[in-house]
Amino acid sequence: MDMFVVRGGRPLAGRVRVSGAKNAALPLLAATILSDGVSVLHDVPDLVDVRSMERLLASLGVSVERNDSGTTQVGVVDEAPCIADYELVRRMRASICVLGPLVARRGRAVVSLPGGCNIGTRPIDLHLAGLRALGAEVETRNGYVVARADRLVGARVDLAGPNGTTVTGTANVLCAATLAEGRTTITSAAREPEIVDLGRFLVGLGARVEGLGTSELTVDGVERLGGTEHVLVPDRIEAATLMIAAAITRGRVELDNVELEHLGSVVEVLRSTGVVVRESDDAIVVDGTGTLRAVDCVARPFPGVPTDVQAQLTALLATVPGQAVVRDDVFPERFMHAAELLRLGADVRAGTGSVTVRGVSRLTGANVMASDLRASAALVLAGLAAEGETTVRRIYHLDRGYEGLEVKLRALGADVERVVDVPAAVPGELVPGERRQAG
Repeated sequence: MDMFVVRGGRPLAGRVRVSGAKNAALPLLAATILSDGVSVLHDVPDLVDVRSMERLLASLGVSVERNDSGTTQVGVVDEAPCIADYELVRRMRASICVLGPLVARRGRAVVSLPGGCNIGTRPIDLHLAGLRALGAEVETRNGYVVARADRLVGARVDLAGPNGTTVTGTANVLCAATLAEGRTTITSAAREPEIVDLGRFLVGLGARVEGLGTSELTVDGVERLGGTEHVLVPDRIEAATLMIAAAITRGRVELDNVELEHLGSVVEVLRSTGVVVRESDDAIVVDGTGTLRAVDCVARPFPGVPTDVQAQLTALLATVPGQAVVRDDVFPERFMHAAELLRLGADVRAGTGSVTVRGVSRLTGANVMASDLRASAALVLAGLAAEGETTVRRIYHLDRGYEGLEVKLRALGADVERVVDVPAAVPGELVPGERRQAG
């Protein structure tokens, strides 16, 4: 197992490119089950979760061929398999995105209930209710979802939940509706850019979808879908993480391949703290060298601040003078990183669905442990700002969603090293001896 060793105190400077979006790649890959043709996807990030999805698709009769440039060719070669096995699904929640395409295209789906990051309760009730509304027979049995339908039939589907809409549920119902007979209207649909990207991909396959980017989608079912060529949207969560990295180190960086309109709420929060974010001719400039101040923020569904950026913003506010409250209305339990930030000297106090952050004059290096994907990024960012050396363990979480994050941070001047994990002999120190590079 690997870990990061971060030696903090260096303002970041330089220019890097943001990768294609993980949260777009996964449902797009799952959607290829619907197609009779071959599709070519560009800018697919090389991530653990993407490789997991590729293995799952291979088990479902889909050929996936990737080259070194991030271009991936995908096509169905066997329409018989309908079982998404537990061993392939358990590590990644987005595996549930094969459910809708399987039942729509093959008439039957047996999909293990998903795993993924431990960030709070995330039921799939809305997914199942949506497929039932389209005429599927759906039951859960022995840890699997079993769905059947000779052909789905268009219907009105409401995806409103107690904490807002469901992104992966929208993906499932949208995909299923493309091959349903008649018209489907999806209300309270997710508006996230990744759902818009999925919709554009489906339109490229021949689907008839209207309302992308709004909370109401209209889908007129078609008999078949073909292939297409598609470039993934940039990863707005990676972009936000790198923006916050510039701010937390009081540095100045330039980012290529960023859709700033996908980051409106994040940019608003950063600008409110005093960070300068502006567009240049061909990049986004983020300047955190000025005086920063504390601001409150709330994570909400798009176009609000993404829950996937909440932990990173909490880390930033831990270094900013003043008091701020960070609330998460999407996953109110998603604050496991708070206890680890305390180990670095942060003043973070937990509430109900929120934390109160009082900025400190300095963070200090320590041994910390990641609990989930975005928490691991927050701890790396805090380590960049801390004095001394920070070790971040369980970075396998990080590798699920960031393509070469340590490489990009080093390109910006950070001192971040991936090494083989070894037990700590003294708090804040590694066991003496030669440090080995991770493989």
